[in-house]
Amino acid sequence: MRYCVVGPAYPLRGGIAHHTTLLCRHLAEKHEVQAVAFKRLYPGVLFPGRSQNDPSTQPCTFPSSPLIDSLDPRTWAAAGEFIRRSSADWVLIQWWQPFFAPCLASIASRAGKRSRVAFICHNVVPHERMPLARMLSLWALRHGDGFIVHSEQDRRNLEGLLPGLPQYAVCRTVHPQYELFPMSGLAKDEARTRLGIEGKVVLFFGFVRRYKGLMDLIAALALLKNRDVTCLVAGEFYDKKAGYEARIRQLGLEHRIRTVDRYIPNEEVEAYFAAADAVVLPYRTATQSGIAQIAFRFGRPVIATSVGGLPESIDDGRTGLLVPPRNPEALAAAIDRYFDESLESQFSIEIERDAGRFSWDRVIEAIESLAAV
Repeated sequence: MRYCVVGPAYPLRGGIAHHTTLLCRHLAEKHEVQAVAFKRLYPGVLFPGRSQNDPSTQPCTFPSSPLIDSLDPRTWAAAGEFIRRSSADWVLIQWWQPFFAPCLASIASRAGKRSRVAFICHNVVPHERMPLARMLSLWALRHGDGFIVHSEQDRRNLEGLLPGLPQYAVCRTVHPQYELFPMSGLAKDEARTRLGIEGKVVLFFGFVRRYKGLMDLIAALALLKNRDVTCLVAGEFYDKKAGYEARIRQLGLEHRIRTVDRYIPNEEVEAYFAAADAVVLPYRTATQSGIAQIAFRFGRPVIATSVGGLPESIDDGRTGLLVPPRNPEALAAAIDRYFDESLESQFSIEIERDAGRFSWDRVIEAIESLAAV
């Protein structure tokens, strides 16, 4: 089978770019694959971070054709024609943000004249409100012949957006683990020495955005019975950092919260997860989480809120703990329980047993099942 994968890729950074590259790598083990990538993703005025490029010295790569500029319709037409001429059997388009609807709808429309089109939906609808989100999503996704989703919530969102979709056109599969980060077997003590941190450690990792609930975690830390817990916040702030800092000062948590306000390159990721006793995902909304899968890749249990698809990947009381969202009291109780009952070792064993459940083979099988219809 011949596939063309459309999405962001290196030198662009972030989880969707990583997903695109790993998808291409694993799909290419069995099929013919080409990748069509973006040469510009977001306009600078809309991008909340410092840089859209990946600073890693050990980047995750796959050969690609960077043809797409999200702001230039001429490149959409050119990319669509390039894909059409490639005679791919299936075009797999990454979908995560309605901002890209005009671009991706144009490409899908042209590519679909010769190929079948499937959207890989990371978020059918965005985490945060944006004008015309539903209309824009419908504009693009109506061009799909098939859809891959990573959570039951996204399946329901998709069916609400496109009522009447045949059952065979939507395939729900796991969010796979990201095995791109170098793993040296770094010991916990060594990682903590490297990062200059000690005691019990919980990790909040990734871009800081409102829906990820860091404010709720800050409030929970002030309620902990166990005062020897440090929270390591590692990731670039996409919200105004001053508001978080003010809340930390107000609660007297300056010495218990350590922030690393930057994008963490691939080669540094291991140290943050190795240093942590647990990873905390206090999300207020979610469909699924790549961070949970990074945590599992490093054998780290996850304490998370029971939103979206998180309960589908985190087995409460076995590989992590789940609490209601927007509930600092419940989150604090779960963190206290985790340390009081010394759950790390028990949960880590179960995470290792579950490793095959989140393999890329499951995703490739889902794609192949669409192609077989």
